[in-house]
Amino acid sequence: MRLQVKGKNVELSQALKDYAQKRVGKLEKHLNDSARVELELAAERNPSIGASQIAEGTIWTKGPVIRAKERSHDMKASIDLLVDKLERQAQRLHDKRRKNPGRNPHPLAGVPAAPAEEEASPIVKTKQFEVKPMGAEEAVLQLELIGHDFFMFVNAETDAVNVVYRRRDGGYGLIEPQLA
Repeated sequence: MRLQVKGKNVELSQALKDYAQKRVGKLEKHLNDSARVELELAAERNPSIGASQIAEGTIWTKGPVIRAKERSHDMKASIDLLVDKLERQAQRLHDKRRKNPGRNPHPLAGVPAAPAEEEASPIVKTKQFEVKPMGAEEAVLQLELIGHDFFMFVNAETDAVNVVYRRRDGGYGLIEPQLA
């Protein structure tokens, strides 16, 4: 497992990097050697925000990408909360893979693009990611792992772009476009 620690509005001391390395090391038992972990530590400069210390983690595996974000009053506490959340997600992925050994999930690389330069535009952020064909069940797994409300994917059966989303009743919905 490779770890990269970045800082945004935070001075990354060697002690903080060592603490992050030690805590993220807990994830090694759930990940293989080729996994890459990126940890971004940030501090909000707005004094009205109470929990201003933010830790955000992304794990690139051979299969899905795992993401989580936590904030608190202390950076070490944020790292602890983040690692606990990432560990739960990695364990859930590990358990699902053991439950369905015949499945071979496709890798998904979520590479965020630079924010839109035009400030008058209603679009404030643009993301681009590699899209691999997958089934609806695998898309739901991806949705759970990244923690968003929806997930866009190319349906392996129809070769069409579909969206799965989390419904208010706790279930999932699938949007399949129809050409007019």
